[in-house]
Amino acid sequence: MYKRILVAVDGSENSKRAAEQASKIAVSSPGVHVEVLYVTDFDKSRKDVPPKIEDENLHVDNKNILGHIKGAFEKNRIDYELITKKGDPGSTIVSFANRGGFDLVIIGSRGLNSFQEMMIGSVSLKVARRVKAPVMIIK
Repeated sequence: MYKRILVAVDGSENSKRAAEQASKIAVSSPGVHVEVLYVTDFDKSRKDVPPKIEDENLHVDNKNILGHIKGAFEKNRIDYELITKKGDPGSTIVSFANRGGFDLVIIGSRGLNSFQEMMIGSVSLKVARRVKAPVMIIK
C-alpha cells in the first residue's frame, strides 16, 4: 500500500500519537520506509530557554523528546530513519515532504513544546494545505 511515509514530530503528545499511527500503518504495509522528521527552530527556542542553559542541554532534551517516538518504530521493527533539521517547522516540513516523494505525511495537530504559541494549529494546517501528498493529522 504505502512505500514511503513521512512523520513530522515535535515531541508533543499528538506527535507521539502520530508516530504510533505511522507504526500501525507501516506494520500493514510490507516494505515501507518511514522517515521521522524533527525540526528545531533555534531562534524561537533560544527565547524560551534561560541564558545559562547551553546548547548541549538542548541536544539532550531533543534526545529525550525523540526517545518515545523512536520506540514506536523499534518495537514493531519498522524500517525508519530519524532526520533532524533546523528552521521554521512549517516551511521545513512542507519543503522536505514535497521533495521526498512520500506516499503519506502524518503530523500531530498541536505542538505542546516550547514552540506552543506558534504551533497551535498553524504548522499542521500549513502542511495540510501545501504538501502534495495525502496528509493525515492526528489529534
